[in-house]
Amino acid sequence: MNPASIMKLMSAKNKFQKNHPKFVAFLNRCFAGGLKEGTIIEITVTNPEEAPITSNIKVQQSDLELLEELKEMGR
Repeated sequence: MNPASIMKLMSAKNKFQKNHPKFVAFLNRCFAGGLKEGTIIEITVTNPEEAPITSNIKVQQSDLELLEELKEMGR
């Protein structure tokens, strides 16, 4: 990645954190204990005037490796 792309990504990350501090705190709490293989992550999306939809994933080792790479990029 070039430096301009990294700066743009960091700016978007900071804006997200500012706009959604409770969600960021929630994620930090979830990841602080360390996700383990086999953990279930579930998310529900509710759009106005639509029924909620829910999906989930069971964390795999490859997911943990991806998250670790992303974490390293953010440093």
